[in-house]
Amino acid sequence: MATQRLVVIGGDAAGMSAASQARRLKNPDELEIVAFERGHFSSYSACGIPYWVGGDVTRRDDLIARTPAEHRERAIDLRMRTEVTEIDVEGGRVLARDLETGDEAWTGYDKLVVATGARPVRPPLPGIDAPGVHGVQTLDDGQYLLDTLDAVEGRRAVVVGAGYIGVEMAEALLKHGFQVTVLNRGEQPMATLDPDMGRLVHRAMDGLGITTVGGAEVTKILTGDDGRVRAVATQDTEYPADVVVLGIGVEPETTLARAAGLPLGVYGGLLTDLAMRVRGHENIWAGGDCVEVLDLVSGRERHIALGTHANKHGQIVGSNVGGGYGTFPGVVGTAVSKVCDLEIARTGLREKDALKVGLQYVTATVESTNSAGYYPGATLMTVKMLAERRTGRLLGVQIVGREGSAKRVDIAAVALTAGMTVEQMTLLDLGYAPPFSPVWDPVLVAARKAVTAVRQGI
Repeated sequence: MATQRLVVIGGDAAGMSAASQARRLKNPDELEIVAFERGHFSSYSACGIPYWVGGDVTRRDDLIARTPAEHRERAIDLRMRTEVTEIDVEGGRVLARDLETGDEAWTGYDKLVVATGARPVRPPLPGIDAPGVHGVQTLDDGQYLLDTLDAVEGRRAVVVGAGYIGVEMAEALLKHGFQVTVLNRGEQPMATLDPDMGRLVHRAMDGLGITTVGGAEVTKILTGDDGRVRAVATQDTEYPADVVVLGIGVEPETTLARAAGLPLGVYGGLLTDLAMRVRGHENIWAGGDCVEVLDLVSGRERHIALGTHANKHGQIVGSNVGGGYGTFPGVVGTAVSKVCDLEIARTGLREKDALKVGLQYVTATVESTNSAGYYPGATLMTVKMLAERRTGRLLGVQIVGREGSAKRVDIAAVALTAGMTVEQMTLLDLGYAPPFSPVWDPVLVAARKAVTAVRQGI
């Protein structure tokens, strides 16, 4: 049997997980693997960058799971600083350019994996590319930001956007001794939460000394005589800045895929089948932040950029490319974050998500403690639960609180995946001891209140 060639575009979570899994199933005589990565690093945790910048993680290399040399030792031809610029679907080949030399060459493939990730949203504002304005998506970005923080004389930082990256970077900048202002287009931070829960995050950020401005539409980045950033302008005022971090969010990096005519969804992500094969293309797979996946709660496709999904996609793609079998059923939208000691979690649908897909719902919000109220150190946490009107099917959960709060969302994630009702949830056999939980866990208290809301709403 002739040796086949697998080409992987993207050397991070999804791409290299796919390459590694395929190598486990096929030896080099059966499957040659060539991977292209335009950056300086492979297989690293982008989610860990804010904690490295903030000093919780002391060494950059601690974020790297496997180096290029380690991949090559496994007979994966990983070509760093090499960017794929074109996919020729009909010809079964890709054009790649060496970013150091400028040399270009075509590489043929029998099987192709597209794992191009996501790119930070960078609106076309005046001054957006000025020195001192940073996006934070790659290890290179993180190193560039750290170098700036060490060199800049002033201590005023502005973060544009108050999503996950925005609030995490606000904390990191605070730890570097900066006065931090967060400008958010919405009224409350964390648009992944409902506004009433986002208000709790806002209050906590204010308490930490982070100035959070809602309803702030950034219009331009102002620069000084030296060309560096000096302020961020909104419709109403200017906010002085010695460094600016963009935390507006990300979008699928599918420029190559679009040019090649591969199918994209409403969010611009690649569309795949359950095996992560690009729809309509027998020998092309895709995974990670460049794809859209099925939301198991709403039944719609959505784009969620998370390393957990990317690694799972890679495992499934690698299994299928290597002659095995695997499928990815979808997601429920679980995510956790923190700002200093405040933990933030969500899974499932927000109120506006439910309305968008035509679901009628009831809500229940409870305030409880993360351990038994009499146990030393017990702190408050707030749990909000959405359930479908009449049926009582769980639709979503949001949690804001201190230590021990965020990971409780995993209970709800399992319940959502299983299609449970809030009434079924009330009898879940959860672990209990006073140091860990009240006798009624806060998630179960919310479920009980949601049951009452469902009955009253019928």
